[in-house]
Amino acid sequence: MTTPLQVTARLRDPVTTEDHIRGPADAAVTIVEYGDFQCQFCGAAYPNLHEVLRQRTDTVRLVYRYFPIANVHPYAERAAETAEAAAVRGRFWEMHDWLYEHQDQLDPVHLSLGVEQVGLPPDELNAEVESRAHADRVRRDFVGGIRSGVNGTPTLFVNGVRHEGGYDLPDLLAAVDAASNA
Repeated sequence: MTTPLQVTARLRDPVTTEDHIRGPADAAVTIVEYGDFQCQFCGAAYPNLHEVLRQRTDTVRLVYRYFPIANVHPYAERAAETAEAAAVRGRFWEMHDWLYEHQDQLDPVHLSLGVEQVGLPPDELNAEVESRAHADRVRRDFVGGIRSGVNGTPTLFVNGVRHEGGYDLPDLLAAVDAASNA
C-alpha cells in the first residue's frame, strides 16, 4: 500500500511594503488572507480575523491580498479595484471594512455610496475603476495566489504555511498561538 504524497502549500510571494498590512511590522505571526469581497465565507471570516487582531495585538499582523472570483461573484473585481483606489489615498482598511460590512451592497450604485461614506470622492474613484487603473494590482495578487495554491476564498497562510483549519475564532487563535510558539 502506498501513501499519497502530502505537500504543504506555502506562500510563494513574500510580504512586502506594497502589501496591505494591519498590525505591527515586527509581529511574530503574519496571517496572509487571499480574499474576495463578495464571498460569504470571507464575510464570515472577517469579524473573526478582526477579533484575532484585537486579542493578539502585539503578536499578529494581517496582510490582505485580492482574490476576486469574478465568474461566481460579479461585483468582486470592481470591489477589489475600488479598495485599491482607496489604498492609493491611504484609506484601504476603511474601504476593506466597509466592503465586508456591506457585502450585500456591492453593486455600482451602493458601492459609490460606500466610497462617499468612507470619505472619498466617488466620481474620482469610479473613473479610476471604470478605466481599470488598479486592475494590474488586483491581478498581481490573484496570480500570486494561484502560484501559492489558492483555489478558493478565504485562503489563509499563517507564517507562510497554508492554514487548513477553520475560520472560526477558536481555530484561528489556536493557529496563531501555535505559530507564535513554534
